Amino acid sequence: MDDSSPFTAPAQPTATRPLLGQTILVVEDSRYACDAIRLMCLHSGARIRRADCLKSARRHLQIYRPSVILVDMGLPDGSGADLIAELAMTTPRIGAILGMSGDDNSETLATEVGADGFLAKPLNSLSYFQSSILNCLPEDRRPCTLHAVRDEVICPDPMAYQDDMAHIADVLAGPNDHRSLDYAAQFLRGVARDAEDTVLAEAAQQLAASRAAGMPITALTAQVAGIVQARLEQREAI
Repeated sequence: MDDSSPFTAPAQPTATRPLLGQTILVVEDSRYACDAIRLMCLHSGARIRRADCLKSARRHLQIYRPSVILVDMGLPDGSGADLIAELAMTTPRIGAILGMSGDDNSETLATEVGADGFLAKPLNSLSYFQSSILNCLPEDRRPCTLHAVRDEVICPDPMAYQDDMAHIADVLAGPNDHRSLDYAAQFLRGVARDAEDTVLAEAAQQLAASRAAGMPITALTAQVAGIVQARLEQREAI
């Protein structure tokens, strides 16, 4: 089922709103990253819907078919590559399937499993966001004068960063099994880098590297948890 009405003419994209008429499903667990995408969609004329995990994304897809789907490669309940591979084989196919990650190696994986394109994080350039999606859409869904669009730098709401800190604080407060720690390190490394929080990004990177090397991580986990708690105690996220 398409997310549109058969009784209304589809909205036509313009140079200033090049994604008008598109419904974008964003599969992203970070509220900070998703807020950046929300603002880009708002500026571009697209409607946005969000799923924060694979399970939620599949529920969305049982109800409607978006015209574009953006899939983060690292999600709390699995790899975004699995969902991309499923969607690439589904008929009728979603118009544009794009992977997203701050990991340089993820673009190759996303392409190999069937993604039409890739968005490299951090996402803050409006023109990059628009052109990446438009290049993956059929030509009849693209405006002719995208070059007329002025680029803007998008700044997400800092409070969305605190939402991410609250989320990962809950993860770290639970059982510290290998899967949850790997997820916490990956999540924090990405969102902290996007928010230019170098202290937290470096601590998360150290935790991930120590986990990969099989080194003791008790002290590093406590350090990361302490930084997260400090961010939660700040009224401004960064």
